[in-house]
Formats: sequence, C-alpha cells, structure tokens
Amino acid sequence: MSDDLLDDFTSESFRHGGTDHQILRSGSGPAVLVIAEFPGVTPAVAGFARRVRALGCTVVLPVLFGTAGRDLHPDAHGRLGAITAAARAIGQVCVSREFALFAVGRTSPVIPWLRALARHEHERCGGPGIGVVGMCLTGGFALAMATDDVVVAPVLSQPSLPLAIGRRREAVTDISEEDLAVVEQRCAAGLQVLGLRFRSDKVCPDARFEGLRRRLGDAFVAIELDDDAANPEGIGAPHSVLTEHLVDRAGSPTRAALDEVLDLFSVRLLA
Repeated sequence: MSDDLLDDFTSESFRHGGTDHQILRSGSGPAVLVIAEFPGVTPAVAGFARRVRALGCTVVLPVLFGTAGRDLHPDAHGRLGAITAAARAIGQVCVSREFALFAVGRTSPVIPWLRALARHEHERCGGPGIGVVGMCLTGGFALAMATDDVVVAPVLSQPSLPLAIGRRREAVTDISEEDLAVVEQRCAAGLQVLGLRFRSDKVCPDARFEGLRRRLGDAFVAIELDDDAANPEGIGAPHSVLTEHLVDRAGSPTRAALDEVLDLFSVRLLA
C-alpha cells in the first residue's frame, strides 16, 4: 500500500459563486465527474477514475475534503497516520457548510457549485452530456445534480446522507422535494439512475433504496450485493462497492457491478 502521486492528472481550481475547489482532470472525451467518498481521493478512487478514463472519457475529480492521493490503509502510513489523516478529513467535513449531514428534504449546499462544474465540463469536453458518480457521503450528489439536463448518467454508490440516524433519515436521500420532483420528471422521460450498495450496509440502509424505488420507479436500477462479495482485505465493513471493497476479478459480483457502471457510461456518453 502506498500513496498515489496522481501524476497522470492535471490540477487546477474551479470557482463558482465565490467558492473555489481543486479539481483533478485526466483523459479525453465526454466528461465523467467522480466525486470521492470519505476520506477523499484515495488511490482506490483514482484507480476507479482511471477505469472510466480508459473507456474514452475525461475524468474530473473535485477535491472537497481530504488529501488527494493519500492512502489511508494502515499498511501505508501506520495506524496512527491513518487515524490522523481520517480525523483531519472528518474535521473538514464537519466544519464545512457544504454538506447536509443530518437535514431531511434538503439538497446539500455544494450542489450548485457541482452543477456549475458539470456544465463547464460539458461545454469543454462535448458529447451528449456528462456522467456523475457520487460515493458514500457524496453518493446522493449524483441524484441532486441530475436536475440539470447535462447529467445523463448519474450513479449513486452507497449514498450515505443524511446520516441514517432514525427511521425517517434512513428512508430518504439528501435531495430537496423540489429537486427530486425534477429528477422524477427526467426519469419519466428516459433518464436512468444507477444505485449500488451492500445489503448489510447500515450507512446506506435498505430503506434508502426502497424510497428511491418508490419515487423513481423502474428508472432506478439498484445493484445490491451480499457481504461475501466484498473484498475481505478492505477497511471496515462492506461499504465501498467500486473502490475499497471491490474484488477486481472477472466473475466477481463487485466486478460485475463495476462493469454495469462502465456500460452505462459507454451507452449514454459514447454510443
């Protein structure tokens, strides 16, 4: 285990509405925004982005928290180093006003910035639209961004906001009722929303996907995996389908889930 130098990505800043965030970019072709899970753009997240790039897409990674390229596996920097880096990322999230950690019926405040980035990248990269992958804390961001017509391939990987404390929060995703109504209309017109989770995941509970099925109908395609499909060497309980708990081997359920994501981008962006 080691840090990822990310030397095949370029780094720049994107500003909108008085907010600046670093973005990492690589590749060519229609854009796919890969919005990293906690604790940030880890080597596993960068590895997933490279798989998307290999399709013929431009991958764009906003850096919203954490240290890009940092490997938090204890084997990389020791247990204390991993704990320190994770605590720093937690602090960034907790003091930020861009994440709706507990609110029900609210779209996270960072979404207008992400929508602006999506439109900018679509104009820059061309194609029929863009793809978006949100993961963990940012999983629901892909849904909230789908109010914009430029988003044609949204993927929600283990969406974890609002934090599932209490039954009411378990059954919803971090999107306002107004925004969700727009996404419903787009789904009725042909938009497909892909969701991924492990069945036992309490951070992204059953009720959350059930709620999305009720609202989006057949347009919400859910991939739910058993625990024994997760990489046993991954950190923590089964959670990160496309990264930490991916078994990248032909025939494995997580590899099949990854292939479905890549197929969605191929069909919606490249066909």
